[in-house]
Amino acid sequence: MATSQIETVSTNADKAKLAMAVVLAVGAIVAFYLLARQGAVVQWIALLVGLAAAVGAFASSESGRQLWAFGRDSWREVKKVVWPTRKETIQMTAYVFAFVAIMSIFLWLTDKTLEWVFFDLILGWRK
Repeated sequence: MATSQIETVSTNADKAKLAMAVVLAVGAIVAFYLLARQGAVVQWIALLVGLAAAVGAFASSESGRQLWAFGRDSWREVKKVVWPTRKETIQMTAYVFAFVAIMSIFLWLTDKTLEWVFFDLILGWRK
């Protein structure tokens, strides 16, 4: 069994950057509501500037760099996927719709048959 070493290094500066990102995001939301009398344009500018500053603070932290690297690696993997052609996609969608239609008819017939057997033949509730 292989053991994996997970090394987490979190400096005080990194924690401060993350805290600053949270404070900036909360501040942006608070400013949005406090600036309601100034008009919608000022509200949205304050919100967007505050959130941009929060994203910048987060991106400068180690967690932000790791998230960016994860996104970059994920995008690289998505490029390796062999996507189906339009024809294949339409064919598979048609197969799914046909299967759903056939199964719905089968389940409806099963339901009506069991209803007839139980309520009409066995219990005699319907006349």
